[in-house]
Amino acid sequence: MGGMPLNDMPWWRWRCNVRSALHMLSDPAFHEDTWLAGDEGYGDVTDAVYRLVEDTWLDSWSAEKYVGTIFRDSQEAALVDLAVLRVLRILHQVGPDAPVSVYLEHHAWPEAVRAAREAHVRLAQADGDDPDARPTSLEVLRILTRAV
Repeated sequence: MGGMPLNDMPWWRWRCNVRSALHMLSDPAFHEDTWLAGDEGYGDVTDAVYRLVEDTWLDSWSAEKYVGTIFRDSQEAALVDLAVLRVLRILHQVGPDAPVSVYLEHHAWPEAVRAAREAHVRLAQADGDDPDARPTSLEVLRILTRAV
């Protein structure tokens, strides 16, 4: 996310949070190497879902509402909506306090990862970032979203 112009989108801080969540949710190697390993500094699945929906309320309404403020176009919004729905369905089934392994073993997890990946790639490329770079830590995200 370091390459994203900070003044490009009006609500760029929210975009950073959504992108961070989608990035973590979309990377199976990250799930294994970081979340399952208990690597500090990256939160867990519940933290990622919280970043995805906390400010945006994407758990209550469509990302289409934010075209022009968080999302560049309707295609970005549609991809984000699909990812949010897939991830939230699993969260509601397993519960927010479930261990990471329960999410990863859920039968619908691969679909959620695929949807998050499609949204992540679209947003990262639109921002001029490499979608295959490793997700950044939550501390780096905090620093980025504090910058002006």
